[in-house]
Amino acid sequence: MLARVANNLFWMGRYIERAEHVARYLNVNYFTSLDAPNELSQSRQFVLQSMLFMADDFTRNENELNEEEVLFDIALNPDKQFSIINYVKLARENANSARDLISTELYEAINKFYHFVLNYPVENFKKNGLYDFSVQVTENTSILRGKIRGTLLHDQVYSIIMLGVNIERATQVIRIINSKYKDAEIAQGSYGDTLKNSYEWTTLLKCAESYDMMRRFYRQTPTSITTLEFLILNTDCPRSVMNSLNEVWEHINDLSREKHHSKHSSAFLIGKVRAKYRFKVIEEIESDLQAFIENILDDLNGIGVKLEKEYFHY
Repeated sequence: MLARVANNLFWMGRYIERAEHVARYLNVNYFTSLDAPNELSQSRQFVLQSMLFMADDFTRNENELNEEEVLFDIALNPDKQFSIINYVKLARENANSARDLISTELYEAINKFYHFVLNYPVENFKKNGLYDFSVQVTENTSILRGKIRGTLLHDQVYSIIMLGVNIERATQVIRIINSKYKDAEIAQGSYGDTLKNSYEWTTLLKCAESYDMMRRFYRQTPTSITTLEFLILNTDCPRSVMNSLNEVWEHINDLSREKHHSKHSSAFLIGKVRAKYRFKVIEEIESDLQAFIENILDDLNGIGVKLEKEYFHY
């Protein structure tokens, strides 16, 4: 396989996953805030700043944001690099370049998704289309993952796509954790809402589609400790960072021909990063969550760069 084609497959997986997480964050953050127990978490400005921070590392400030403009920029503005419409376009472009390696069913699903986003009525979206649009995006990405797992040979092509999917999933979950942690810090003290018991942890779990399973696992209301432990360290949670790292480890082993991984290889780095977080305890993470977030984002970025040099450089 050409390195350029492998790179296209890898980024196709990443862009599909990225579009889904941004869409779900828009949906959950916007509508869950309507039922928030404190005034600050219900504030439109608070919610909009949180959305921009997650989507584009927006620096929070006192400037008034226009709700219609913010939602349009994140969802359908083709001039914004971080918009969902651009992620879907890029996913399709990458799929086009690897057309002969993926199934017709997968390509048709990507194409259908692309035309849905491209032709979504902007005026309808601005007036009352946020829920419909975001739900359709998350449903379409679920269909694409089903087509990837159900119609492709589970060979190198599959492993490369799933490397992209799982690295991006871990990255986006960490970005969501970072955003909701900032929200929880700002909101604490409002109506007795402390950091450990902030309503933002509930929103965080819903953004990761993990609220029900977390409640089933711990049988208690979400707190900072249980939420972070579930989304970072729980290997049985399909959205957790550790689950994604375990998947990345499996797929790199499918690609690597080395019996014993060289210390300069991507597989060695992935194994090293996986081991680093595999034996973390949540109390250690929570004690300095910001440092943990910065470190793991650096590690995930480092894995992406290493993979590019070893497998995708052309």
